[in-house]
Amino acid sequence: MRAAVFHGAGQPLEVTEVPTPVPGPAEALVRVAACGVCHTDLHYIDHGTPTFKPPPIILGHEISGTVAGLGSGVTSLHEGDRVLLPAVLTCGHCTLCRTGRENICEQSRMLGNNLDGGYAEYVVAPAKDLFALPDGVPLIESAIIADAITTPYHAVVRRGRVVPGDWMVVFGCGGVGLNLVQMGTVVGARVIAVDLSEQKLDWARQFGAEVRLNPSKVDRLDREIRRFTGTGADVAFEAIGKSATQEQAFASVRTGGRVVLVGFNPEALALNPGRIMFREIEVLGSLGCRPVDYPRVIELARQQRIKVVELVTHRYRLDQIHQALDTLRSGEAIRAVVIP
Repeated sequence: MRAAVFHGAGQPLEVTEVPTPVPGPAEALVRVAACGVCHTDLHYIDHGTPTFKPPPIILGHEISGTVAGLGSGVTSLHEGDRVLLPAVLTCGHCTLCRTGRENICEQSRMLGNNLDGGYAEYVVAPAKDLFALPDGVPLIESAIIADAITTPYHAVVRRGRVVPGDWMVVFGCGGVGLNLVQMGTVVGARVIAVDLSEQKLDWARQFGAEVRLNPSKVDRLDREIRRFTGTGADVAFEAIGKSATQEQAFASVRTGGRVVLVGFNPEALALNPGRIMFREIEVLGSLGCRPVDYPRVIELARQQRIKVVELVTHRYRLDQIHQALDTLRSGEAIRAVVIP
């Protein structure tokens, strides 16, 4: 099969022939229909973040496709079934899995990180982890549900605990940020979108943001947020992964509010612990999504309560993977997919 192979940081992916994987017991072979192009891949390629499996490795973790083969003992799937693969595979046995925190499984394995991923014609995964895609849910565009949509669902519903009528503010309106906006709107929140890009703010409007703020055009962002909300946002989400914007998110919430960190930031963060204590502000991390919630998000897509097709603005062949990554770097796409 053909695949785009990662050989190390600073090196272009190599589109080449590699052996087609063979499903073992309890596994399924999936013919990849599409794989979403995610900033996580740029962390490996551009910024030197190491993959758990040393290169060479096939990147890509937002995968949809059809079942092409089954290992022994698999009875829950059939060849030809339309499926979605979660970005992270869980063990089901550790303490976190058994207490409903599967998204932070102690033995989790990520496609395109621990295991070969979806920038390829085929991928193998445990059959238990695959989710059926019902009729009415587009196969190619649904690849991005695997991370770009489910991660915001978990952040908004599970970690942020957003309820109807809440004021929530989203810092960063890239692919994940726009879906934070969209999920907030679905659960009935009043959403403020913050970004330096007027194009992204316009996208945020299309996905339900009631208020759009460009920090370069206001004197004090936290004061501007309070002008709309009165006392500050009930919940703030940071989807960029920069200390400065995470500190802005913290400054924007009301007494008793919550700050949810969705963007990855390896740097130190300066927050006032006295303010956290005296105002009972919660600062929460949010990673991925619990497997049990994937069918809920897929159902939202089937009911067309969330937009999926509109999120995929660019589509590329596998041999155009470098163009796809450049599009991601430039910020000109909401979301791009590679179609092997």
